[in-house]
Amino acid sequence: MKAIQFEEYGGPEVLKMTDKEKPVPTGHEVLIEIDCVGVNYADTARREGQYVVPTPLPFIPGAEIAGVVVEVGEEVTKIKPGTRVVSLIEAGGYAEYALSDEFSAIPLPDVIQFHEAVALPLQGLSAYHIIKTMGRLQQGETVLVHAAAGGVGTIAVQLAKIFGAGKVIATASTEEKLALAKKLGADILINYTNEGWEQEVREATGGKGVDVALEMVGGDIFNKTLKCLAPFGRLVVFGNASREAYTMNPQVLMRRNQSVVGFFLPQIMKKPDLLLPSIKELFSYVASGKLTLTIGGIYPFEQAADVHEEMNSRQTKGKLILQVK
Repeated sequence: MKAIQFEEYGGPEVLKMTDKEKPVPTGHEVLIEIDCVGVNYADTARREGQYVVPTPLPFIPGAEIAGVVVEVGEEVTKIKPGTRVVSLIEAGGYAEYALSDEFSAIPLPDVIQFHEAVALPLQGLSAYHIIKTMGRLQQGETVLVHAAAGGVGTIAVQLAKIFGAGKVIATASTEEKLALAKKLGADILINYTNEGWEQEVREATGGKGVDVALEMVGGDIFNKTLKCLAPFGRLVVFGNASREAYTMNPQVLMRRNQSVVGFFLPQIMKKPDLLLPSIKELFSYVASGKLTLTIGGIYPFEQAADVHEEMNSRQTKGKLILQVK
């Protein structure tokens, strides 16, 4: 089979097409013939050797895959060959075939297309659990969504409203991206490249601050976001796109009963009681039209390096997808 891997850490140019043996499923594994794979910032962090857990070399990136099960291991009981599925795997998605645990391969409703399905496992589940599980959003509360035109952001803006937020404040770096956030339901739009954007957030809440904030940039953005929290506010950290170190004095949280909470999706994947109901709920929102998926581009498989280059430019919107089949 064809696969795209890197043998050293570096820029997009280290991604190379190669020939690999097609995997053979054993035990509870299923082999998926991949139709498309999602591209994520985690892939670029892996490529740069900057991911939250070590990345062994050589490495085939790609965690979100959608396609058809073509073979199953001898202990598989829940899925048959021919089943359309989406799966979130540890790695190996930039390939024509990949293995998945049968419990992570989720059958797709007929109304969900492969390119829609692959936009949901990482960004969709992240947005869902950041807001509901870790952010503990309550009816009528205010939510701050950074990078609101990105893969997580476009879904988070909508889910916050679906889950009952009274007000959604969206930040982005351009007017075009802010217009997209407004179209998706954001109430307040703020350009975070402006000096003093954190004061704009506080003014938009009448000085109270936000109840839930989504933060994945780190560095100065993290510290300014912390200043935007209301009493009892929850700031959920789910990335560090700036690669800057986090510095915080925990005592600043005490005066207003605030929380900083970490989020890492693989921990959710270890809990089927959290994972399966939430992905099915997301499918239902897409099928009913409540949730609109923003596909920023579908690219030929061979253009993986170009897509990584686009992501590095931070000019992209929504979900980026590689078409394998």
